[in-house]
Amino acid sequence: TYLFVYDLMQFCGHSWIFTNMIIRFMSFGKDSLADTFYSIGLVMRLCQLLSVLEILHILIGIDKSRLFPRFLQITERIIVLFVVINSQEEVQGKYAVCVLFFLWNLLDVVRYTYNMLARTGIYYLPLTWLNFSLCIPLYPLSVLAKAFAIWVSLPYFESLGTYSIKLPFPFAFSIYFPYILKIYLLVLFIGMCFIIQNLFSERKAHLGTGNIKKKRS
Repeated sequence: TYLFVYDLMQFCGHSWIFTNMIIRFMSFGKDSLADTFYSIGLVMRLCQLLSVLEILHILIGIDKSRLFPRFLQITERIIVLFVVINSQEEVQGKYAVCVLFFLWNLLDVVRYTYNMLARTGIYYLPLTWLNFSLCIPLYPLSVLAKAFAIWVSLPYFESLGTYSIKLPFPFAFSIYFPYILKIYLLVLFIGMCFIIQNLFSERKAHLGTGNIKKKRS
């Protein structure tokens, strides 16, 4: 019951964001992209913070998903949303951010719909296929959008010195945050390869002939 309520809350949040983005784009066109973050940013941050609970669900054993791939996906979003996008106002109106939010919420609406029904023992084959197939092409696209959002943020981190630290004498030690972001870009693409491999294995496990027949029965 708890997991169903959790999935329902996430479904409502991401559905609201997804619907809001579509309606705003249909009403105002490209002009809506500039203030997308201001209209949905609060709910987006709440949903992503709530998703941290999924790591706890796996650790205590009430969710049977694999820990490391889920941990990577959640931390990627937390870092990009809170560290990169939320801290740089100039980045929030970029097209890459709108594309990224669209991809995140499209994937999550499908995933949490599938999860809700699965908690009650209901498996619709088209929804099952969509849940384990849609993420394979869309996840790499979301990684590209994350990377582009990080890349366009670098000049602002360099000019403003956000998160860069320079310790006074006698330590003579400094942390230049743009360098950390550039290293993280490499980590992001390495993690993408691992997660895509995991997505394929999950798709095979859930959409194999034997599993499909079992769920139909």
